Amino acid sequence: LGAEAVGEERLQKSKTKPNGKKPPAEEKKQYLEPEFTKIRVVDFDLKELVVLPREIDLNEWLASNTTTFFNLINLQYSTISEFCTGDTCQAMTACNTIYYWYDERGKKTKCTAPQYVDFVMSLCQKLVTDEEIFPTKYGKEFPNSFESLVKKICRYLFHVLAHLYWAHFKETVALDLQGHLNTLYAHFIVFVREFNLVDPKETCIMDDLSEILCTPAPPPAPAPAPSTPASAPSPSSQNHVTER
Repeated sequence: LGAEAVGEERLQKSKTKPNGKKPPAEEKKQYLEPEFTKIRVVDFDLKELVVLPREIDLNEWLASNTTTFFNLINLQYSTISEFCTGDTCQAMTACNTIYYWYDERGKKTKCTAPQYVDFVMSLCQKLVTDEEIFPTKYGKEFPNSFESLVKKICRYLFHVLAHLYWAHFKETVALDLQGHLNTLYAHFIVFVREFNLVDPKETCIMDDLSEILCTPAPPPAPAPAPSTPASAPSPSSQNHVTER
């Protein structure tokens, strides 16, 4: 893990960073259109799901949620993986950013998106199933490096989510899975914000979407009460016949 950590540090310093510029006008972001952003699987405040419960240890909570997000994002990507190929996605892109992979020796590699995602998922799988890092047995302590490794996993998972929106939203809509993607993305962003797990400079390329999706959906407007026709007589003015 020491070599991995070195490579990761270099990645953070050297990789292409978002420059804050808006993408060209022709690169229309379909995922920002209201007809798609309004589609969610749930409509309650996701912050309620991520706040640390009083009786739960922080590391236990981070471990449980991080593992769940890894599984869900891996599953979400698998739904469109046949469309994410070395030909269609020759680089791991999202908005105006290209993500490069750094191996354990710190070697920089520009790889295709499916290769990058495979590297991400393989590394995450290795970490979350390592009993020394994500202990599942009662009484076993988390390592001192645990928080930094959770941050590494979350940063990589964000890259995958950003690529899904940027390169494969059309396929996601065709499969009618945009509601699941929107809810997963919003839940993930609310979680990493709550525990400061991903640098805002990393996630800012998707701030426009985050602003929309992380705001609780407004409750539906109540149906208007049926109005009484003006010509209808009120009950008190009607003639009542009492049978004797």
